[in-house]
Amino acid sequence: MAFDFKKEYKEFYMPKDTPCIITVPKMSYIAVRGQGDPNDENGAYKQSIGLLYGVAYTIKMSKKGDHKIDGFHDFVVPPLEGFWWQDGCNSMDYAHKESFHWISVIRLPDFVSKSDFEWAVEEATRKKKTDFSSVEYMEYDEGICVQCMHIGSYDEEPATVARMHEHMESLGYAVDITTDRMHHEIYLSDPRKVPPEKRKTVIRHPIKKL
Repeated sequence: MAFDFKKEYKEFYMPKDTPCIITVPKMSYIAVRGQGDPNDENGAYKQSIGLLYGVAYTIKMSKKGDHKIDGFHDFVVPPLEGFWWQDGCNSMDYAHKESFHWISVIRLPDFVSKSDFEWAVEEATRKKKTDFSSVEYMEYDEGICVQCMHIGSYDEEPATVARMHEHMESLGYAVDITTDRMHHEIYLSDPRKVPPEKRKTVIRHPIKKL
């Protein structure tokens, strides 16, 4: 049976809709960086998603080709995630999405090395005749965070974030969003198929002890 990150690591992917404190270990990702409104149909964000999945599925299907990844076992491609920020702002201003900076990511299985990733980028470029040069290998050690399952539209996230901050402050923590620690979202619903009011998104903020 294919390894499913959402089922095996429920504490990271399937939290309750009440805020909790969690320590997230170092993980590696397929990543694409960009800026702009994610709702722009012809924008860089939508294009980045295709690039991420192109590399992710190249790695998944390597089992059928000549490139053998040491320790490979079949897996379900993890959900799309995103790190978000705006210059000069330690929160998210949803009224000005054009100023969003983002890093779109998909988690890599632990057995995938940087050289395996580089092979996958080259293989995807060859097979799909597409420019994958903006795709990068990224390691991220997120550390201690407050997180919560948000159910609803993306524009309604501030209410969930407010509950998260209230919870962490009651336990003696403060938000620690910096240039290296960012607003983090994990998308468990396909917006093309799930109406806004039913979408599930994990929201995670880095924190520090006061």
